[in-house]
Amino acid sequence: MRANAWGVLDLLFKKEKLNMRARNYFISTLKEAPADADVVSQQLCIRSGMIKKLAAGVYNYMPIGLRTIRKIETIIREEMDRAGSLEMLMPVVQPAELWQETGRWQKYGAELLRFKDRHDRDFVIQPTSEEVITDVARQEINSWRQLPLNFYHIQTKFRDERRPRFGLMRGREFTMKDAYSFDRDEEGAGKSYDNMFAAYQRIFQRLGLMFRAVRADTGSIGGSRSHEFQVIADVGEDVIVYCPESDYAANIELAEAFSVIDERLAAKEAMEKVATPGQEKCEDVANFLKFDVTRMMKTVVLAAEQFDEKGAPLPARLVVILLRADHELNEVKAGHLPELKEGFRFATDAEIEAAFGSKPGYLGPVGIAGDIKVYADRTAAMMSDFCCGANEEGFHLTGVNFERDLPTPDVVDLRNVVEGDKSPDGKGTLRLQRGIEVGHVFFLGTQYSEALKATYLDENGKPQILQMGCYGIGVTRLVGAAIEQCHDDRGIVWPDAIAPFEVVICPMNYAKSEAVREEADKLYETLKAQGVDVILDDRDMRPGVMFADWELIGVPHRVVIGDRGLKTGEVEYVCRREMDNKVMVQKDEIAQFLVDRIER
Repeated sequence: MRANAWGVLDLLFKKEKLNMRARNYFISTLKEAPADADVVSQQLCIRSGMIKKLAAGVYNYMPIGLRTIRKIETIIREEMDRAGSLEMLMPVVQPAELWQETGRWQKYGAELLRFKDRHDRDFVIQPTSEEVITDVARQEINSWRQLPLNFYHIQTKFRDERRPRFGLMRGREFTMKDAYSFDRDEEGAGKSYDNMFAAYQRIFQRLGLMFRAVRADTGSIGGSRSHEFQVIADVGEDVIVYCPESDYAANIELAEAFSVIDERLAAKEAMEKVATPGQEKCEDVANFLKFDVTRMMKTVVLAAEQFDEKGAPLPARLVVILLRADHELNEVKAGHLPELKEGFRFATDAEIEAAFGSKPGYLGPVGIAGDIKVYADRTAAMMSDFCCGANEEGFHLTGVNFERDLPTPDVVDLRNVVEGDKSPDGKGTLRLQRGIEVGHVFFLGTQYSEALKATYLDENGKPQILQMGCYGIGVTRLVGAAIEQCHDDRGIVWPDAIAPFEVVICPMNYAKSEAVREEADKLYETLKAQGVDVILDDRDMRPGVMFADWELIGVPHRVVIGDRGLKTGEVEYVCRREMDNKVMVQKDEIAQFLVDRIER
């Protein structure tokens, strides 16, 4: 059945290719992008006619855009099939009961779009499918003989983003490929994870994108092992940490930060309270006192909500974090502290003043009450003779030392790494670059299978909990990420594998010149016969306008056919990546010339 279905789709695609002439196609380019287009990829998607906005974070995918999406999906399908994953399709609408069984009905938050049907039953528009696939597994997997299994689908998702932006990279409705593996034990689950990791490497290599696979936090999905696949781009929302001297790479949220101070020096100064009127920021205090900012201790207060047995709110539990002033708090790492695992926020000014008797700008760790938990980052814990707030407006303390002036708090890695930090693998120093997350693989373990009681019978007939993994790729997000990486001032510069068309033929005076028309039609038919995804621009328009359209759309290879060139038996070839390097090719050799240059 599946082979027949794909055969039909293949025939439809071939039929479509027979009519790839611009006059009969829908090309709708714009000179300017809408004012609310935030980033280059959004601007170029709209200007090239790939997408049309319907509502905030919701888009129509126009014919040119859909061609690229389908090519991405084809590569994903081929590699998932090659890896042994089985395609299925799970519904967009999911019953609330499954989400309530796992506890994510409450935990997922406002991004989960909930609604009721006419019978007053609760449903969600799926943002992901862990619950549904685990429900399938608990009904269908009975014996160890059925394992391992891996299912995937490519389906519409919806996350009710508070502020959708960046076009296809952070929309509310999007297309995603998610896959789920089921194994007998952790060893088998680890092999499934490695198999999917390798499949993802092949997928992104075939897409023609520069990417990094980095270690990552498991986030709201959960689990114990996780890698993100990041497309390298200057506007990426994520910061990637890597070591040029080794293969270490991680999201900054997960990258371990060691102390930049080898040992704590003995105290040399007496603690002294000094006036610092109007100086509330660490950098301002350092300038005022003529200190290096690395001598300043930053005090951050986080708050975890608390409730009584009846669910009524109690005063928030406060946790103090100490950081060297030039370092930034890593909120993901802070979220792993025992007091903050259920969620946290930054404490309000009112909460800080009530608890410490000080405005936030003058807050410091000396004299903090024993019932408030204090943590110090590794570097902060090694500081000596440091300066911090005096817990009194207009004053700071200098010459502060642990043990003598305040107890040494619990020491935890709590900061973001910076360039030049030691690599966690000990093989060099770290560098930073920006990336866009387009794929994520997780080892889930039994998080969902245990909650939903998904078991199988082992060789001894005893029930065992299934071990799971999940693996996602943002299909439509990849379109935006690819454009962010591959563009210039003329428009998009697609990799061959995912360009809406591989080749565009641009005949000059197609309607008026019989010689041009015959040569253009001949090349068009020849390329089609060789499997090249080609479009012939038979529109009646000026060359400059025609070229600008295809440069904006980003077709990788362009052939220009004109009477002047045909007099010497030549046509002009231009590669979209090398616009200044125009090449004249013999008209009888151009078809093979193009086939040799298309990267497949």
